[in-house]
This record gives sequence, C-alpha cells and structure tokens, in this order.
Amino acid sequence: MQNGTMFQFFHWYTPGGGKLWKEVAEKASHLASLGITSVWLPPAYKANGGGYSVGYDVYDLYDLGEFDQKGTVATKYGTKDEYLHAIQELKKNGIQVLADIVLNHKAGGDETEMVNAVKMDPGNRLHPISDPYEIEAYTKFYFPGRKGKYSEFIWDHQCFSGVDFDKKNNETAIFNILQEWGHDWDEVIDDEKGNYDYLMYNDIEFRNPALREELDKWGKWYVDTTDIDGFRLDAIKHISPRFYLEWLTYIREQTGKELFTVGEYWAPGFLHLLLKYLEATQNVMSLFDSSLHHNIHRASRMGNNFDMRTIFDDTLVSVRPDKAVTLVANHDTQPLQSLEAPVEPWFKPIAYALLLLREKGYPCVFYPDLFGSIYKDKGKDGYEYEIFMNIVDGLETMIKLRKEAAYGMQRDYFDHANCIGWTREGDDQHSGCAVVLSNGDAGTKYMEIGGRYAGKTFIDILGKRPEKVKIGNDGWAEFFCPPGGVSVWVEDIQQKPGRKRKHIQSKK
Repeated sequence: MQNGTMFQFFHWYTPGGGKLWKEVAEKASHLASLGITSVWLPPAYKANGGGYSVGYDVYDLYDLGEFDQKGTVATKYGTKDEYLHAIQELKKNGIQVLADIVLNHKAGGDETEMVNAVKMDPGNRLHPISDPYEIEAYTKFYFPGRKGKYSEFIWDHQCFSGVDFDKKNNETAIFNILQEWGHDWDEVIDDEKGNYDYLMYNDIEFRNPALREELDKWGKWYVDTTDIDGFRLDAIKHISPRFYLEWLTYIREQTGKELFTVGEYWAPGFLHLLLKYLEATQNVMSLFDSSLHHNIHRASRMGNNFDMRTIFDDTLVSVRPDKAVTLVANHDTQPLQSLEAPVEPWFKPIAYALLLLREKGYPCVFYPDLFGSIYKDKGKDGYEYEIFMNIVDGLETMIKLRKEAAYGMQRDYFDHANCIGWTREGDDQHSGCAVVLSNGDAGTKYMEIGGRYAGKTFIDILGKRPEKVKIGNDGWAEFFCPPGGVSVWVEDIQQKPGRKRKHIQSKK
C-alpha cells in the first residue's frame, strides 16, 4: 500500500461502557480524510474481565458481544452488531480493518480439572522446582452462555501447556502440565527465562492437533463473519513460529484474502530476534519495529546527548523496511503499563516526522497522540497517578502530508549529531517536502530538493519558523528548524491560485 498509515484505535485506558465501536463508526470518514488507510481495533471477543476488560484476558473467541457471559453481553467496547457496523463504516471509507488476535492464552475457565504438573522456576522455566504432582486447574472451558453455537469444541487440560493457579492448594505459581506430546514447553525463538513459551493465564498448547484444527476453523469463521482485512497478532514471542506459519497460510487459502498481518514480537534493542522470527515464519507477516521504538524512547530521554545520526541504527526498518511497522507508542508502552517506555512529549513531533515523512516503513499512529487522553491508575510504587496524554503538535498535518507530499526521491542529510534533515522530491501527482529537526539548538540544513522547484518559495507548514525559503536555480536551499523541534517545508502554493495541487492546511 503506497504511503499507508495505520491507526491504533484504542489504548489501555480507553473508556468502557460500550462506546468505542460507535466512536469508530462516527470517526471513520474523518480518519479517511486525514490519510489513515488501516485501523487496528482492540480484541473484540469476550474476556474474563467481562465489560471492564481491555480484551487480552481472552475467554471465548466466538463471543463478539453476543452472549451473556462473564456478567455481560457487550464487551467493554460494545456489542457484536456495533462491532460489525464499525468495520463496515471503516471499509466504506476506504480504510482496511485489522483485528487484534490473542491466541497465546485463555483465562476464566468454567470448571477445574485435576492434572499432573511440575512447578517451574519463574526465572528459568526449564528448571523444575518440584516433582510431578496433582493440581486443580481451571482448564475446562465449555462456554455455557453460548451453548455450542458456532462451535461445540470444549477446551480442557489437553489444550494447555501451563497454568498459573492451583485451586487445590490455593497457590499461584508457574505449572508445566505434563502432556502426551511433551513434558516440556513448546519451542520459541528466544531463550529468555530459559524458555518463554509461558506468559500468563492458561498457556495454549499448539502441539495438540485437535486444537490446531479448531483454531483453523475459528480463524476462517472470524474472517467470514467480520469481513476484516488483516490481523495484529499479540504476544508472538511466546508462540512457536511454526503455528503462525501454518495458521496464516491456511486462513489465506480458505478465505482468498491477502490478510495483511503484523505481529507483536516485543524485543527492544534485539533486532536479531525480529529477523530470526521473520525467517522462521518465512515472512508471512510484518513486525512492529520495537528496536526503532527503543531508539526513539532513548532519544526522548537523553535530549541533545543523543546522536540523531544513529536514530535508525540496528532497526528493522533499516534492514527489512518491507516488513517493518513503525510506532511512537502503543497500549503497552504508555505510562503505568508493564512495558512502560513512553516517548517524552517534546520529542513526539520529531518522532512522528521520522515515521510519517520518510519512504521506508509502515507507520502506526496511536489514539491518544491524535485525540488526547486523561486517565488514572496506580504505578509500580502503589501510588495513584493522573496521566495527561496531549494531542501531538502538528500530527494531523503530518498525516496529511504523508498522504499528499511524502513522495519521490529521498535525500538524507544525517550529518550532525543534533540536527538532521531530508527532502522528498515529489512526483508527477504529488508535491515534495523538506524536513529539518533538532534535539538541541535551532538548526539549519542546506539540502537539495530538486530542480523542479527552482525559484519556488517554501514555507514551514507546521508554523515553527516564520521565514520563507526560496529554492535556488540548482534545486538547493537552506532550511531551518526550531530548537528541540521539527519544521516541514512545502511549496507555498497559496501564491499560485491557478495550481491544482491540494493545499494542506496546518492544524496543530
């Protein structure tokens, strides 16, 4: 997709009450007008937390807000009908829809079973700290509210490789269930914690052939039912790459749809693991560039001590741009979350310019950065905090610029530790732009934007610099930026009323 822009239409603290699906439908046309081409929606199925759950404590994959389970019919975000309507509104506006798929674990079992298990060292899941013994685990899922509609498959202990609670002894720990196909964990890419197959709740056992068949059936049902265009896959570092290679191949064959897919393999600073996962899955999906996010987070904290020439070093977008989905923030990295790694507000306009206005990567915009958010929660220290996430200055304009002006040859000027820039020359259908940014003092950059602009006047569309820049006869000019900020220079076509090229109004 040329110059596609993804939008994550939720965050961890999205208000409940069944309002989100309605908001999605209402804002679909606005997002399309900005240049958003795909929307990532949160988990839509019933979770253990019922109407209060963000959705990652998955209970029933077939319940999209249709059955009275876990104390509610609707999910936190609304009913099944509202979900389907939201999807269709997005698609009517030319926006692809990505569904959040959580297959690593299940929570909220309906009944317990007695199972043989071994207690494992949480720091090294390959090291048993008990002999095998019998525990009582919530491993029976038969979904009484759904009563077999869509699927009569019953989940039991054979569907799980591990659990975190023994009711018999009222003990919370990591228990490896002893199965006929392996008295161990499934193979995963990394050796973190010895083996990081187990993450939380009831860990799904993908070596069970009957379960894989059920998940194949469910995947096809989900695509056919919702008419989604692709997936965002949760927690894939804890799932054998063999499963998703087979599952995605099957769903694409059965539905005849391309189904763009991006996986969350969160390994900040460990690019080799992302590349290893891509190889193991034979490139059937893209990945979020957690390495680039790591660099952006560090840069925002270090101020002018960070060398901006290195911002793309050791990142997925630098070596596999065709498989890199880039981001400034998501629901896991926002303040007060377990993977908290927020980007400081002053740096966010710079970060979004680096994602939206360059030729490589598929950028994802985060809901609070476009619409703002205020929320409260307890921090790791036990104190309650109120977090204000303000709208990022100039973000709407930069999304529009990606749609209208970030095209053509890219020339990079990464030649100063604190001030870098680049130009996009444009093409026959789109104008170009010049970008200069600094994490220190106000900066200037002498750059070539192309002979087609000889004699033309450029202005800073973000309004950070008041002067106008005239392009020389050789296509070069000196462009400016504010201290600790970014300027984006575009042709001042207001002086050319006969021009047909669309003018982008700046909105801060």
